[in-house]
Amino acid sequence: MPDQQDNTIVNGSGPDIPTATPTQPDVPATPAAATEPEAAPALPLLEPADGVPPVVETPEGVAAAVAALRAGTGPLAVDAERASGFRYSNRAYLVQLRRAGSGTILLDPIPTADHLDELAEVINDLEWVLHAADQDLACLEELGLRPRALFDTELGGRLAGYERVGLAAMIGNLLGFHLAKGHGADDWSTRPLPDDWLTYAALDVELLLELREKVAADLEKQGKLDWALEEFEHVRTSPPSGPRPDRWRRTSGLQTLKSTRQLAAVRELWIERDDIAAQRDISPGRVLPDAAIINAAKTAPRSRTALIALPIFSGSRQRRRADRWFAALQRARDLPDSELPPRSAPFDGPPPANRWARKDPEAAARLTAARTALREVADQQRLPLENLLTPDLVRRLCWTWPSDLIATEEHPADLDRVREYVGGVLSAGGSRRWQRDLAIEPLAAALSTATAAAETAPDSAE
Repeated sequence: MPDQQDNTIVNGSGPDIPTATPTQPDVPATPAAATEPEAAPALPLLEPADGVPPVVETPEGVAAAVAALRAGTGPLAVDAERASGFRYSNRAYLVQLRRAGSGTILLDPIPTADHLDELAEVINDLEWVLHAADQDLACLEELGLRPRALFDTELGGRLAGYERVGLAAMIGNLLGFHLAKGHGADDWSTRPLPDDWLTYAALDVELLLELREKVAADLEKQGKLDWALEEFEHVRTSPPSGPRPDRWRRTSGLQTLKSTRQLAAVRELWIERDDIAAQRDISPGRVLPDAAIINAAKTAPRSRTALIALPIFSGSRQRRRADRWFAALQRARDLPDSELPPRSAPFDGPPPANRWARKDPEAAARLTAARTALREVADQQRLPLENLLTPDLVRRLCWTWPSDLIATEEHPADLDRVREYVGGVLSAGGSRRWQRDLAIEPLAAALSTATAAAETAPDSAE
C-alpha cells in the first residue's frame, strides 16, 4: 500500500492500487445513476514508484531500453509530449513507455530518431495503452512506432459513461490517487527538460496499465467491451486527417471584416506567416499574432512606412520582415475581383442546423426526430450522444432524404426500405457495427414517420 507518511508510492514493482472503490464515482452524463460507493480521499501521487528514470538520449540508451522492454510482459503504456503552441510541427519531443517488468522509460526522440528500428521491432507488436490516443498516434507514427492493437482509456471511459474522462479525474475516481497536472501545455522542445517536467511525464504512464484494467472491467460489466475494442481499432487504423481547406479562415477576428478585399489581405498574410512558421518550426501565432493580421487588413497601409507604423508591426522583429508582410498585402490589393475569396467558406455538406427550418422544414423535422431517437438510445446505454453517432453524420442522413421514402398520410413509408437506406448511409459514413446495431432501428422508426411540422421545427432544429 502507499506510504501514508509521505504519500508517495514505494512498491518497487509498481504502485499498490487501493482495493477501495473509486474516490468519487463518475457520474454518467445520462439519467442512469452510478453504483460505486464513495471511498476515502485520494492519495497524492507525487513521484514514480521507482523514481524518475534518466532520459534516453543515445543509441546505447535505446539499446538498453529495448532490452528492458523485451524482458517485460503484457501491454505497453505509452504517452508523448509535444510543443503545441510553441512549434509549427506536431512532432514528439518526449516519449514515455512503461511495461510490467520493464519499468518506465523516458525517450528523447530528437537525438535518437535514427536509432529506433529495434525499439519498433519490440513494441510495435504489442497492445499499446494510451489516454486520448488520437492525439499522440500521428507523432509516434512519424518515428516508425505504431501499435498492433490499442486500448484508449479516455475513449473507454466515455463509452463506460464516465462524466469526467481526463487522466487525472479517472485515476482519482478509479484508482484512488490524486495525479497533479500542470506541464502538458509547456514547451517540450526545451532542452534540458526540467526535473519537475520529467516527473510529470513519468507519472502520466505510472498508473496507465492499472487504469486500463479498471476501465476494461467496467466495460465488460456493462456489456460494452466489444464496442470499445471496435472503437479502438477504428482509432488505430484511421489515417491522419489532412489539413482543413481554407485554414486561414480560422484567423481570430475574421468576422469583423467587411469586404472580400480585406479577406484576401488576411489570406495572403496568413499564407506568408505560415511559410515563415514552417521554415523556422515556430508556432504561427508567435511569428505574427492574429490581431496584427486583422488590423493590417482593415487599415490597408499603402506603403511599407505606413505598415511599420501599426501596432506590433513597429517592433524590431516585424520591421525585419516588413518587406514580406507588405508584399503579401500588395498581392491582395492587386487581385482581380474574380479571384477574391467568397465571404463564406464553401462547404461540403448540409448547412448549419439552425437554418434548416427556413431552407427545408421537412429536413428540420427529420433532424428533430433523429436527435430525439438517438438521445433516448444514448441515455439508455449511458453513452455520450456524439459517441453513438457523429453529429455530422446525423445531419447528412437527415438533410439528403430520398423523396420516395418521405411518409405521407396516404402513403406511409416502407419501414424495411427506410432501415436499408439508413444502414447504408451510416455504413458509408464510417460508423462502426455496434453503432449501427444500436441506431438503425430507432432512426428508421423515427424518420419513417417524421413529417414537415414547419411550425415546430425552428426551435428543435437549433
